[in-house]
Amino acid sequence: MPQPYRIFGSEMSPYSVKVRSYFRFKQIPHVWIPRGPDNDEDYRRFARLPIVPTVATPDDEGIQDSTPIIERVEAICTQPSIHPADPALRFLSELIEEFGDEWGNKLMFHHRWHADVDAEASSRTLARLLLPHGDAISVAEKARAIRERMTGRGHFVGSSQANAPLITAYYGELIDLLETHLASRRYLFGERPAFADFGLSGQLYEASVDPTCGAEMRARGPKVLDWCHRMMEPRLDGPFEDWGALAPTMAPILNYIGRYFLPWTTANARTLEAGADNFTVDLPGGPYSQPPQKYHARSLAALKGKYAQAMGAPGLRAILSAAGCLDYLQ
Repeated sequence: MPQPYRIFGSEMSPYSVKVRSYFRFKQIPHVWIPRGPDNDEDYRRFARLPIVPTVATPDDEGIQDSTPIIERVEAICTQPSIHPADPALRFLSELIEEFGDEWGNKLMFHHRWHADVDAEASSRTLARLLLPHGDAISVAEKARAIRERMTGRGHFVGSSQANAPLITAYYGELIDLLETHLASRRYLFGERPAFADFGLSGQLYEASVDPTCGAEMRARGPKVLDWCHRMMEPRLDGPFEDWGALAPTMAPILNYIGRYFLPWTTANARTLEAGADNFTVDLPGGPYSQPPQKYHARSLAALKGKYAQAMGAPGLRAILSAAGCLDYLQ
């Protein structure tokens, strides 16, 4: 019997729980291996970069980066599909997946490490996960080291005192939009999870377990919270919906993507092309500034490649144009 996939991950990693959620939905044999010192040698056999998740295939090949992991396995294990049959809806799902990975991570990471209460809770949780058998002194020392390292990485997502109120407003607005959309369906595209669900739910699930974002989600987004937990064990509960059914509450989410995420990621890519070390983009609520990041630019290029393949899908251009997304994807 072939050995199962092995997922080296962390409960505090949105990309790890995203991949694990996918494997659970597809009912693909796998083993979840919490990343830590007990499996360091095995992990290093498969990890080109020191990141999680790292997946070891049954053929002992290591693969990394949550989106390519899912896309690769989906090409092999095609059923039940995470893609709507309608090519327009499939691209919208891919757009929201990218939005979740890049913009959703900004919202989660900033709040996890900005305020003292969140940074203290997160560093202690991570320390205990890394040292499950450690004594109190060892765990406290590890927590201090984690907090120092992670609070120093906020610039990667634009976390700063100046941007803090903007990011908090972005988070609240997104929760409100999703709460309305999820009031009448179990998943973003109907009664079964799509690619979009995996990308966005991983980030918001992590936000839900942190003090600040979790409290706000419980107060203003109970349906969103239900969805986050549902996505830890997603099921095929029915069909995907068509655009006519989705449009009233999904169109505002796409409009949010067109107002915030796509202008931001486009400005990031242009800044890298220009060789500048910082950029400012005018978003609703005020100007937003941060250093550019190469990964965002690469993932935007991949998204544009997917749009180039889907652009002829009936109705897609009209949907994206109405949402203010089209010009950023061409």
